[in-house]
Amino acid sequence: MIPRQNQSWVSEFILLGFSRDSVTNNTLFIVFLLIYLSSVLGNGLIILLICLDTHLHTPMYFFLCNLALLDMGYVTTTIPQMLVHLFAKSKTISFAGCWLQMYMFGALAITECILFVVMAYDRYVAICHPLNYTVILTWDLCIRLAAGTWVCGFFFSLIHTFLTMRLPYCGPNIVNHYFCEGPSVRSLACMDTHLIEIVDLVMSVFINVVPISLIVASYIHIAMAILKIKSTQGRCKAFSTCASHLTVVTLFYGPCTYIYLRPNSSYSPEHDKQISLFYNVFTALLNPMVYSLRNKDIKRAFLKMMDMGGGMLNLR
Repeated sequence: MIPRQNQSWVSEFILLGFSRDSVTNNTLFIVFLLIYLSSVLGNGLIILLICLDTHLHTPMYFFLCNLALLDMGYVTTTIPQMLVHLFAKSKTISFAGCWLQMYMFGALAITECILFVVMAYDRYVAICHPLNYTVILTWDLCIRLAAGTWVCGFFFSLIHTFLTMRLPYCGPNIVNHYFCEGPSVRSLACMDTHLIEIVDLVMSVFINVVPISLIVASYIHIAMAILKIKSTQGRCKAFSTCASHLTVVTLFYGPCTYIYLRPNSSYSPEHDKQISLFYNVFTALLNPMVYSLRNKDIKRAFLKMMDMGGGMLNLR
């Protein structure tokens, strides 16, 4: 490690983003602004429908409401900053700002990782133990499971962020990314980060591999239960309740696992920026579409809300 007295500590980082060409940046600004607004409005609509429609006050939609809230949160953590840097000449972010962005993004993303396991358990109980669904998944248990996912997310993110940001950064301060993601920032540290990478890898295994294993185990039991259903219509109905969850899990876990579980020697900034868009940006955009297009209850609640809105306008 370099002696502290010979170091010049960085007070800010420069986020390179995607391009230095102004025309390209203007185009990307419009594209990502539309994606951000669509993500916030789509997930906000899901939350509003679940809160207003009493028929959606079930454990499955309670967890879906948490998922929509998480999606709104972590796109808001990264995209507004990226939009500012696309539009402005300065692409700097303070050390404290980088620390906060890394922590909040990590907390919300880890919470989502764990929430997918809870949602898989919800589907397991609904299909494998339908008669005892409300007995097993009481509201007290649902609230505890949801609160536990949030607490675990913020706790593990604190460890990850603390280990990364306590490293000595004495220059350069140029981060080849569009936001302060752990591996990108850590590559600028002016000391050997091998030990911290091992700790981070162990955490990543716990946060990624363990949840994926639990989700796979849940769906093995679900598949076995579905195969026992005699009617084709019953099988299709049972499968359709899981298809949305499986789609979202695949879109999120695939790129996320690649980024955080691959060897540090295979780190590729340009490639990683593109891959991170899937679990950072596109998942939050697609989640409302996946759940609303394949879900009759959400469609029914939306049409009901539109009819109520139309009725109020007619009264005026």
